[in-house]
Amino acid sequence: MRLRPVEGERLKGIRLRALADSPEAFGSSYEREVAFPPEKWAERLENPESRWWVAVSGGADVGLVCMMREGEKAHLLSMWVAPEARGKSAASRLVDEAVAWAREIGAEEVGLWAVDRNHAARGLYARKGFTATSKVMALPSNPELMETFYVLSLIFRQARRDDVPAIVAMLADDPLGATREGDPGDERYLTAFDRIDANPFDELIVAEHEGKVVGTMQLTYLAGLSRLGAERCLIEAVRVSATTRGQGLGRKMITWAVDRARARGCSVVQLTSDKTRTDAHRFYDSLGFTASHEGYKLSLS
Repeated sequence: MRLRPVEGERLKGIRLRALADSPEAFGSSYEREVAFPPEKWAERLENPESRWWVAVSGGADVGLVCMMREGEKAHLLSMWVAPEARGKSAASRLVDEAVAWAREIGAEEVGLWAVDRNHAARGLYARKGFTATSKVMALPSNPELMETFYVLSLIFRQARRDDVPAIVAMLADDPLGATREGDPGDERYLTAFDRIDANPFDELIVAEHEGKVVGTMQLTYLAGLSRLGAERCLIEAVRVSATTRGQGLGRKMITWAVDRARARGCSVVQLTSDKTRTDAHRFYDSLGFTASHEGYKLSLS
């Protein structure tokens, strides 16, 4: 249930209960916020850049969450569920409500901080599709505790089997791809997808806009002995739909992939680009990639 701007006292009651019950889960403290005047609570609910929701059970407020718009992104914060309501899907429903609003306002990503030792919260966020990043810091209210930043992309996701025809169509939609791709319904594409999907070191990613697949790339995580056995991320088959080119999606895709590799602990992100794709070369140069190697291929068919 969304809190209305006139419900400042209601917000105060549940927020203070949350801070008293779980002081190690928040960057603020009960002692700080109990002194807030009534107008401070009203201001929180009147802010057009945020929304607050409560979970209700038996007529009592038993959960709270806030979503704050931050440019093209959104930030989930103040998440809490009362002890008597834990394990009963209240937390799941609150996250779903907040993420739905983030999608509604056009946010491209939702971020949140979670205390490392709060395993229940981290498990919930993982089930909702959030992934840990490399950003960590000490909890402001208790510097002895560390917290990690998690993100949920509202553009990028793991490809599904029914995405295969759209992905193949994008792979074929250029002079090079047109000579090597076939019927998107060919069973061999589905066989390849199943193999990729089953491999924990492969990720076939799609970009989605208004329910349509408009971009794709494959990330492969490679083990090796060099660099002290560090893992590398290989980016391949980057494509953006013709209807979406020139709108910055390609840059967002590569930036997202690099951040994902960095969070995973990869030491290098690498890719190859056909020598004829001079526009692509300038694009990768602008993102900080270096043309450090000569690539060779031997066709076997």
